[in-house]
Amino acid sequence: MRLIASLAAAALLCLASLPGLAFERAWTIPDTGIIGVERAQLDPAFWVARQPEADRVILDTAAIQAQNRRLMELDRSMHDLEKLPRVLQREQVAGWIQGLSRRPTKPLFDERGQPVASDALDAVVANLNLDAVPVRQDTRFGLVVKRADLRTFPTRLRVFSSNDDHDIDRFQESGLFPGDPVAIVHESRDGEWWFVVNTRYAAWIEKRHVAEGTAEQVLGYLHRSPYRIVTGARATTVFTPEEPRVSELQLDMGVRVPVLADWPRDKPVNGQHAYTSHVIELPVRDADGRLRFAPALLPIREPTASEPLALTKRHLIEQGFKFLGERYGWGHSYNARDCSGFVSEIYRSMGVQLPRNTSDQAVSPALNRIAFDPKDSREKRMQAVRELQVGDLVYIPGHVMMVIGQINGEPYVIHDTTGLTFSDGKGGVVRAKTNGVTVSPLTPLLAGEGRTFVDRITNIQRVRP
Repeated sequence: MRLIASLAAAALLCLASLPGLAFERAWTIPDTGIIGVERAQLDPAFWVARQPEADRVILDTAAIQAQNRRLMELDRSMHDLEKLPRVLQREQVAGWIQGLSRRPTKPLFDERGQPVASDALDAVVANLNLDAVPVRQDTRFGLVVKRADLRTFPTRLRVFSSNDDHDIDRFQESGLFPGDPVAIVHESRDGEWWFVVNTRYAAWIEKRHVAEGTAEQVLGYLHRSPYRIVTGARATTVFTPEEPRVSELQLDMGVRVPVLADWPRDKPVNGQHAYTSHVIELPVRDADGRLRFAPALLPIREPTASEPLALTKRHLIEQGFKFLGERYGWGHSYNARDCSGFVSEIYRSMGVQLPRNTSDQAVSPALNRIAFDPKDSREKRMQAVRELQVGDLVYIPGHVMMVIGQINGEPYVIHDTTGLTFSDGKGGVVRAKTNGVTVSPLTPLLAGEGRTFVDRITNIQRVRP
C-alpha cells in the first residue's frame, strides 16, 4: 500500500548534488507544470494509438485464473477464506491482531496538530481486547455491505506523523467494498469493531459495515452468476426510499455483483420498473447484524460488463486513465485509493488479483518478477527500463507505478502519488504537489538523497507470459 515515505526532502536538493546523476536527456517543462507531459498526453487515446497491438490479449481467461490460483497458493500475504479452518486457535487470531496493531513508538499528532497523549494511545490499545480472545472459536463469516475503512486499531481517531500533515492517517490501512467476504475473528472491547480477515488484508472494521452469515451464504456469493463487474472508476445503484440500505450505493472498479436474471419483467424493484437497469442482489445488514440479500437496480448507463475486461494494452491504459486526477487517498481514504490500491483495481477489472500493499506486490512469487539489488549498476537498471511495456508495474520503496508507453525511448507511467520531484536535466529541481493520479515520465523523477527513481527500483512485476 505504502507511498514514498517522503518526497519533500528531494525538493531541497542543492544543485551541486545533481551533476553526479546520470540523466538521459534535457527536459523542458510545458504549461502543465509537469516535466515532459503535454496536454495531449492526458488523453488515453494518445497512448493507445502508440501501441501496434493494443487489442491483443496478453493473458486469456484460463491463464488469468491459473495465475490467481498460483497467487493464493504461493503468496503468504493472501488469505484463502474457503480453506480457512472452521475452528480458529487463539495463537492464530492473536497473531493476526498483534501483527498489525502494535502500539506506536514514534510521536503522533491529531487533526488539530496536537500531540496524541500517551493515555489516549493506551485506551486505543486496551480496546484491542486481546485478553478476550478464546482458546478456540468457530470461524464466523460476513459480507461487507458498503465501502468501509480497514483500520490499524479499533478507533476512528486519525493520527499523523507531523503536526502539519492532515492527509496520511497512520491508523488507516485499506478499504473493503460491498460484497467483499471476511472472516470475523474478534470483537473490540467497546463492541463496535470487528477484526476481520479478507482475502488480501486483515484489520479492524466497524461492525455496522458487515453482515454476518453462514459460510455457505458468504462464500457462495462470490461465485454467483450471471453477474456484473464494474468497469468504470465507480458505479452507483438507483436511489430508493423503499430500501435505503441499497440506495445510491457506490460500487468501485472491479466490484462484482450477481444479477437476478429471472426477475419478473412486470415486478417493480423497490417501487421502480427494472427495464432501464440490471436487477442485482446486494448484501444488507439487518438490525440484529445478520446477513440478508436485497434486490437493487444498477442502471444500464453505469459502466459495468457481464464479465471482466480482456487483459489488453488498450484496457490497461483506459482503465488507469479513468482515475486520472482523483485525489490521492492513503489506504483508500478520501473515498479514493493509494498507489497500490490504484493498480490493484485496474487489474481487478480484468479479473487479475494482486496483493494489497506495495511491499507484497513487489515480491509476489505469483507474478513475472524482475528483482534488483541495491548494488546493481545504472546500466543494468536502464536496460530493464528501456524494455518496459504497457502494464508493467515498477516499484521503488513504498511506491508503485504502471507503465503506459514510451515516447522516443522514454517510459511514461501513471501512478497515484502525493507529489513529484524531478530534474529538468539542466541542474534544476522542480517540485509538483500532484496529490492524485498522475502521468509522468519515469527517468527524470527524483526520490531524495540525490537519487533518481531508476536508481531506487527494487522490482518490476509483469502480468504477462
